[in-house]
Amino acid sequence: MNNNQTLSIPSLEIVYDTLATAIDTVGEDKSQLFLVKLALLNANQLGDADLFQKQVEIALQDL
Repeated sequence: MNNNQTLSIPSLEIVYDTLATAIDTVGEDKSQLFLVKLALLNANQLGDADLFQKQVEIALQDL
């Protein structure tokens, strides 16, 4: 189901702001649960477990 679309820089900034606000809203004690739930929802929407695994590997780089 990968449609190979990418977001523009302004759209990525909106995503970043939305994510930061949501993390602040749920608080430190629930931020990990929120991020896992969000990742699972997005993986389901992506519809490609292999692509999701590759994205996780990329995200783990340079932490």
